[in-house]
Amino acid sequence: MNGTIEAPTIEYALLAPILVVFGAAIVGVLVEAFAPRYLRSAIHLPLTLLSLAGAFALAVWQAVKGVPTKPAAMGAVAVDGPALFIWGTILILAFVSVLLIKDEEHFVGSAAAVPGSAEEEQSLVERASHTEVYPLLLFAVGGMLLFPAANDLLVAFVALEVMSLPLYLLCGLARRRRLLSQEAAVKYFLLGAFSSAFFLYGTALIYGYAGSVDLLKINQALGTVGGEDTLLYIGAAMLGVGLLFKIGAAPFQAWKPDVYQGSPTPITALMASGTLVAAVGALLRVFWVGLGGLDWDWRPVLYGVAILTMVVGAVLAITQTDIKRMLAYSSIAHGGFLLIGVIATGHTQAENTSALSGLLFYLVAYGFTTVGAFAVVTMVRDAGGEAWHLSRWAGLGKRSPLLAGVFAFFLLAFAGIPLTSGFFGKYAVFQAAVANGATPLVIIGVVASAIAAFFYVRVIVLMFFSDPAADGPSVVLPSRGTAAVVGIAALATVVLGVYPSPVLDLAHSAAKTLFVR
Repeated sequence: MNGTIEAPTIEYALLAPILVVFGAAIVGVLVEAFAPRYLRSAIHLPLTLLSLAGAFALAVWQAVKGVPTKPAAMGAVAVDGPALFIWGTILILAFVSVLLIKDEEHFVGSAAAVPGSAEEEQSLVERASHTEVYPLLLFAVGGMLLFPAANDLLVAFVALEVMSLPLYLLCGLARRRRLLSQEAAVKYFLLGAFSSAFFLYGTALIYGYAGSVDLLKINQALGTVGGEDTLLYIGAAMLGVGLLFKIGAAPFQAWKPDVYQGSPTPITALMASGTLVAAVGALLRVFWVGLGGLDWDWRPVLYGVAILTMVVGAVLAITQTDIKRMLAYSSIAHGGFLLIGVIATGHTQAENTSALSGLLFYLVAYGFTTVGAFAVVTMVRDAGGEAWHLSRWAGLGKRSPLLAGVFAFFLLAFAGIPLTSGFFGKYAVFQAAVANGATPLVIIGVVASAIAAFFYVRVIVLMFFSDPAADGPSVVLPSRGTAAVVGIAALATVVLGVYPSPVLDLAHSAAKTLFVR
């Protein structure tokens, strides 16, 4: 054959935010290999923060310069308005999460040491630290950036793995409750591998139906390919399983409470915010762009999943006695609220834009509040580490009124109380759902929000209207990084609740440029 292979064209400028993060991760690996141990942390922290800030600046510059009109990298990556908005959100949340991670108190000195062994005790005495946390985090963030922008199912699968594999490792590095941390890492790895297998098998079936893994070409094939509907429906269902697992939607939520509880709290904060934002973005990309013409078939399924997710998250959170498990079930319930926005597709571009802009705003609001809440959790400690049992938080409002007040404010934002970011996030999503005919689902969402408000208020009552135990936990003096995270999250929650218009307008402008059929 005399044919020539055409070289691929890669728009490096459009992909610069992702490339900067991955480039910094690779440099971090080289630092681990060649830099002396005592210098690694001093190199990693500025490298990580500068790379995330630089990637954010590049994403903003790209948005200001103008959103491209077609996907980049031979159609594999969609650098459209929603992708740029989600990139900015993930990068900010990752930046503030790094400020928590810099406190080495959260991470074990030697992950290879058997819990309770003399080797582990020696690593604690020597104050050894796992500085490879930083490049692992950057690889995970790079995957989070690529996942919601993937316009190709194979690229989406690669991004899913790049995002997940570092998190599997990071989950097992908690300094205390070591067995629980290792158990969380193993559960997350095994269940994550199953979900990835579902996603990959679904990709193969969709390829068998459409003859392509490109989302735009898959959408064009809908209604034109005859006799292959079985491949289409089974493939779409398997893709949905893989994506809903990452969101933590019921009935695929079982991993979330265990992993959130066992992971180092800064890693939990990153997963609860950044991973959720990336997964919702990817779900939107696959179902709105690739399977948008099939919405009459997948909407009823997601309808049921959203209801089950909201109910499971809200009801089971009431029974929890561990603060991190309670926040995990809260995250599950919020995943159900987000699915309401995914379902709220309309018949016109204006209706879809309204639903998408509401979702984007919700992701920003929830992400900041979540990081702030977990930052507060890191500051309430017993002799053995963080005070995880809810009973230990009794009377915290009398021991530390400021910290308890900030945490109560975050809980009220989760509940969607007016003048908080959570209120406008839910309002934007619910309004779009009502406009597009999903009023029954919104009613169930309001009921689930009321149930969720019960366990949020229960914690507030426990903190302010109960007497503290004599041997109650202490509130440690926060590091500058932790104090900055709490301050930034509280400020964002207030501003987005009092004056949400700028972010809503930005989300609306971004939503208009989604690459669709």
